[in-house]
Amino acid sequence: MKVGVLSFAHVHAAGYATQLRDMAGVDVLCSDPDAASAAPGELRGPALAEQLGVAHVDSYQGLFEWGPDAVVVASENSRHRPLVELAAKHGVDVLCEKPLATTVEDGRAMVAACREAGVRLGVAYPVRFSPAYAALREAVRSGGTGSVLTVAGANNGSLPAGARAWFVDPELAGGGAMMDHTVHIADLLDDLFDGARAVDVYAQSNNLMYGGEVEVDTAGLVTIRYDNGAVATIDCSWSHPDHHPTWGGLELQLVGERATVEMDAFGQVVSGFDETNRRGVLLPWGTDLDGAMLRSFLFGGADEGAVQVADGEAGLRSLSIALAGYASARAGTPVPVG
Repeated sequence: MKVGVLSFAHVHAAGYATQLRDMAGVDVLCSDPDAASAAPGELRGPALAEQLGVAHVDSYQGLFEWGPDAVVVASENSRHRPLVELAAKHGVDVLCEKPLATTVEDGRAMVAACREAGVRLGVAYPVRFSPAYAALREAVRSGGTGSVLTVAGANNGSLPAGARAWFVDPELAGGGAMMDHTVHIADLLDDLFDGARAVDVYAQSNNLMYGGEVEVDTAGLVTIRYDNGAVATIDCSWSHPDHHPTWGGLELQLVGERATVEMDAFGQVVSGFDETNRRGVLLPWGTDLDGAMLRSFLFGGADEGAVQVADGEAGLRSLSIALAGYASARAGTPVPVG
């Protein structure tokens, strides 16, 4: 199977490339023609490909001439649409980084393009493949928790500007922490509730932690009301300090009529702090979520009822929640999810 990686802009792009490089039965080819637009000091393009030990071609057209069976889009958020539409034009299945887009209009166009071309559109939400989420999902789906009343979630991380400056560019990223970290939990709830839809969103955001350093929101709290009666809150902040041992985390506490369930999506780690080198230490030992997501998208094989890769429609729903959060933060009132 031939798989292409379109752009090294996203912080996850290098991980996808190495996962595919080491995956049995997969040939990988990368292209990052916009590498010159990266901030000074960011390693991208042919230099990053050489470091990773993967093949690189100078243009996206050259990559499609290679004849990929699937591609992974890992560009800046606002540049997802043209690459997804390019993949659809060539009849190639596409897995797109999250969020799906930065506007509902772009998201709808991407879903429509792939539908009309008869290709699959997946969205990269690897937390769906966490064993902790699988256990929580089973508890809810089996009726063990009873009806879900509330969910309190936190998806925190470090300010990503040091790794990729575009994450704090409001045009390229579509926002800040609320755009980056609302959508993971919104997607989990979209899968967990299995048909229930978000009704409205109330949100607040600020930039108290990094005022004067960046122009986007770096902290937020999003409250979502669903049509099944559940209410969810999401702490979507870039609140981890520089020396925090983990790049990010995702935790949920779910309260049902019969039980309360808690999960830590990245709990399969040993973490600490290296005093000599003044940096955090992270030693993961559990499931590689990116690898599980990529294998599911490329090869399928999951049992009926098991977690699947989020499709374009699911990606559009989680994007709509994040955008409603921004609208609510500006208005100071709840905003319908449209």
